Amino acid sequence: MKKYDVIIIGGGPAGLFAAIMCANKKQRIAILEKNKSCGRKLLMAGAGKCNITQAGDIHHFLTCYGANAKFLKHALLSFQNEDLLNFFKKRGLEFMTTEKGKIFPKSLKSQDVLNVLLEECRRRSIEIHYESAVESLVKEEELFHLETVKGSFESPVVVVATGGLSYPHTGSTGDGFVWAKTFGHKIVPTKPALTPLKIKNYELSDMSGTSFEELPYTLWRGGKKIGAYQGDFLLTHTGVSGPGIINNSRYMQSGDVIKCNFVAAESIDEFRSQLTKKLNSGGKTLVKSVIRELNLTKRFADKLLELCGIDESLKCAELNKATRQKLLTTLTEYEMEVKELGGYHVAMVTTGGVSIKEISPKTMESKKVSNLYFIGEVLDIDGDTGGYNIQAAMSTAYIASQAINK
Repeated sequence: MKKYDVIIIGGGPAGLFAAIMCANKKQRIAILEKNKSCGRKLLMAGAGKCNITQAGDIHHFLTCYGANAKFLKHALLSFQNEDLLNFFKKRGLEFMTTEKGKIFPKSLKSQDVLNVLLEECRRRSIEIHYESAVESLVKEEELFHLETVKGSFESPVVVVATGGLSYPHTGSTGDGFVWAKTFGHKIVPTKPALTPLKIKNYELSDMSGTSFEELPYTLWRGGKKIGAYQGDFLLTHTGVSGPGIINNSRYMQSGDVIKCNFVAAESIDEFRSQLTKKLNSGGKTLVKSVIRELNLTKRFADKLLELCGIDESLKCAELNKATRQKLLTTLTEYEMEVKELGGYHVAMVTTGGVSIKEISPKTMESKKVSNLYFIGEVLDIDGDTGGYNIQAAMSTAYIASQAINK
């Protein structure tokens, strides 16, 4: 039986950082990691470049975590983006900021971020037990007892930092949900988030790679409009992706319909009226010539004409009302039905998880079991793409460690 002051389950960024922060006061700290190495998912962040956080006012972050953002307010204000960067800067890591505010290590290597965390754990004599998947977790009186494939452990404090279900090959397989349920916690149903969409009867596969900046679109379910969004948009071989889709995938499900405004018209009615007048007065002008004048690539404009059954040689005077109406709809409200969200193997994060109603937002401690903490993605929180999820992981780890150290 190995005894520690604090045991952290999971060696991702949240777990590693919580251990480091706890080591300011606690003497014996252990991380139980199921893999042969720590931070496997961190190494994939930002396509291996590690988009660690976002620049700008921390209050803006509160608009980037969906419906549960308020829960993170104390954590984010207690440990802000600048605090996170300063932690690494003090240990020799330099950063760069993109035009859109994403912050990466200058080396563009996730491994450099992970190395700082591992070196700090080593320096603080934090014991990391690899290939030590937790098989049982129980509490008897004031002590937690943990059984792993490598032996038994005991501690008065346990921090669950096991992540969600995304990228299961990195070890994120929902283990923390099991322990939470054991202690009576509610698990909000999970699904992939920050994921591309597969589209039913997809007509644009040959347009794969075509992108749009700040494309507006609406989301419909059961014939009712349930959302309006705008963002960078990318056509793929099987559907749609890009930040504008990925960040809002948390609100979507199979069977939903998205209506795309490819011409980014501020007023669809006004755009349709003006284009109708232009087509009606076009006479011998080719329809394709009018459409190619729009803010679309020639290749994509020609594809939309093809979808509407408009031949290259068709003149404006020859365009009938039904075809014109189909063209206007295709340009401003092109419908795509969601076949399915990308699975956990491509989703960057998980939506759902341990219900935040049963966790203290000031400390991340369970309201049901004293000295049991949940941090990072195991909680029912998920941020937009762009460094928001790593920031949330570190901020929740920080306030949990402060509570533990009191």
